Amino acid sequence: MTETTDLIVFWLVVLTRLLVPLLIPRFPLPAILAALVIDAIDQTIFQTFTNLNLDGYQGYDKALDIYYLTLAYIATLRNWTNLYAFQVSRFLWYYRLFGVTLFELTYVGTGPRWLLLIFPNVFEYFFIFYEIVRLRWDPVRLTKRATFLWAAAIWIFIKIPQELWIHIFQLDMTDFIKETIFGVPADTPWADILAANIWIIPALVIVAVLIVILVRWLLKKLPPKDWDLSFEADSHQGEDTGYVETGTIKGASDRFFNSALVEKIILVGLVSIIFAQILPDVQASNLEIAVAVAFVIILNTVISHWLARRGTEWRHALTQFLAMAAVNFGLVLLYSFLLPSRGGSINLGTTLFFVLLLTLIVLLFDQYYPIYQARFSPTTQE
Repeated sequence: MTETTDLIVFWLVVLTRLLVPLLIPRFPLPAILAALVIDAIDQTIFQTFTNLNLDGYQGYDKALDIYYLTLAYIATLRNWTNLYAFQVSRFLWYYRLFGVTLFELTYVGTGPRWLLLIFPNVFEYFFIFYEIVRLRWDPVRLTKRATFLWAAAIWIFIKIPQELWIHIFQLDMTDFIKETIFGVPADTPWADILAANIWIIPALVIVAVLIVILVRWLLKKLPPKDWDLSFEADSHQGEDTGYVETGTIKGASDRFFNSALVEKIILVGLVSIIFAQILPDVQASNLEIAVAVAFVIILNTVISHWLARRGTEWRHALTQFLAMAAVNFGLVLLYSFLLPSRGGSINLGTTLFFVLLLTLIVLLFDQYYPIYQARFSPTTQE
């Protein structure tokens, strides 16, 4: 019975980590905050409510982090109306993605953790900052200077200290608080700590009151709102606030080899290499993985273009996803059959799981990239 309960808890957590990020394009701020919190507490849940061996979960945990951040980046294609802010977020995302790829490729033992300090995850907090602004104000009113300064502040004052704490000093905040502040062992339950330090409760109440006062003061200093509070990305699309995005990009191209295809190959290629470093029992080279991913993406694009030229379009996203998943699963089965002849091997079940994630990424990228191009192409600015 215990094993059944453990499996139920495990799959509830995993499914939550898979499904919650799918809400990021529609409800960006609450969904990414939920994904961040779930990522922070998932192992605590396992340790508290199960007897599972978590050694094999570490790789999945890192891959699911990349998965939800990738969906957050793709959501910017769909939702963001400030072109300069989008360009900053794109740089921050690929800068981090390249750093994580480099870290995974050079990982031995404890790994070169200083790489994660050089390539911090500024993108996630910048995404949260932009979405907080969009709750009440039109993000187009953000100037280039303000956007750059906020990105720099997040990088310098939040992410560098955080990366130093986690990856260089390798400290755990919970253990630090228990051992250094309260002087108890790290495995001491919080209930025992509260019972021995009853002053914590009024102290927390005072801190909460001070935070509320500070927030109210800050709100009075902020400029007048442009619209009512809403967490849905589509709530204010097209609403006229008097601010106009002046930046443009090159118009969308109907050519097969275009900027969308190139970015998609780079994005999915880097994510796939990271996944491959995490997957158990993978003996394929990074070059083979990159070539295979590029082939799959190009083949998927060829099929979509062929159907479009015949006047056939995907009527539902679910239909497109199932069709793409079937094609990609078939390619993985063929790849797993041919790979042993070249001295390589893959864990088929795990690989199919990650192909599912990659298919979701490709599907959403294909859906939202045209929105980004249409929004910022010169013809829409006239």
